[in-house]
Amino acid sequence: MAEVLSQSQIDALLSAARSGEMDLTASKEKKAEKKYRKYDFNSPRKFTKDRLKMVGGVFENFTRVINSRINGMLHTTCEITVDSVEEQRYYEFSNALTEGDVLALADAQLEEGGQSDEPPILFHFTTSLMLSMMDRLMGGDGSLDSTLPESYNYTDLELKLYETIVKDMVSVLGGSWENYIDLDFIFRRMETNPTLVQLIGLDETVVIVGITLHFPNCSGQMNICLPGSVLTNIFSRIAASNQVGRGKGENHSDEILGILEESELVISAELGRTELQLRDIYFLNVGDVIDLGHPTSEPIYLYVGGEPWFSGKMGMQNNNMAVKIGDTYHQ
Repeated sequence: MAEVLSQSQIDALLSAARSGEMDLTASKEKKAEKKYRKYDFNSPRKFTKDRLKMVGGVFENFTRVINSRINGMLHTTCEITVDSVEEQRYYEFSNALTEGDVLALADAQLEEGGQSDEPPILFHFTTSLMLSMMDRLMGGDGSLDSTLPESYNYTDLELKLYETIVKDMVSVLGGSWENYIDLDFIFRRMETNPTLVQLIGLDETVVIVGITLHFPNCSGQMNICLPGSVLTNIFSRIAASNQVGRGKGENHSDEILGILEESELVISAELGRTELQLRDIYFLNVGDVIDLGHPTSEPIYLYVGGEPWFSGKMGMQNNNMAVKIGDTYHQ
């Protein structure tokens, strides 16, 4: 319950306000004070929030695709969510790796049939998650030994299974970009000791996509490291394709007309109408003449698609029967 002031307390507050001993604007200034986020000019941001949001949407599509593929491959249920899309320096990602970690390398193929010289895209899985997936792939239930050391080293067989799982994911990554650009990703190789190999420049800007995989008895993290130079090329191609698409919009009418000009339509001329009994039709022979009751001086009708479009007049051209178009009927 709110405290109720007595009359003496109210008088004391009013006198203090009149004398200036109480600053009534102090609390308002404190509330109006704005807080600004610090910006590091030594490492400026390379990608806008809209770009990172686009990347997040792409990998949301990617998780939906690999969710069904993992469920079918491992015969289990799995929930996959995109937790974060962050711009960092590569050394921040590299410093978090240990000697026992394994990275899978893939190339973004921007040009058909061309070999990319860009740095690779890196896939990293937590050891417990990958071992659980391998166990399920071999028919187990995915349970892990609680005494598993943190610096676990994969065997040659486990590295082969690791490669099989990652290859399947890389093969469908290009389809996640189809709303923006035609893009393919090709698996390159496995790197068993990434701390001794400089795959990307330490100060290069990268975008880290954090994805969490939840299994019934295990969960872990999959991190995808996208080099900034690769993303810059992708975004520039998307922007160029959008500009080209807007420019071509003005010529769509000519393209459509060109397609229609090559279309084939059946035009039929109705010379007249009459009624015959079935026995008369039965006795018709070659050379017989049927009276249509339509004078040659009166116009006939030309039909397109079963609808009357033109009126015309019978005649001859180059010793062939012909119809001269007269009026056009507006539908």
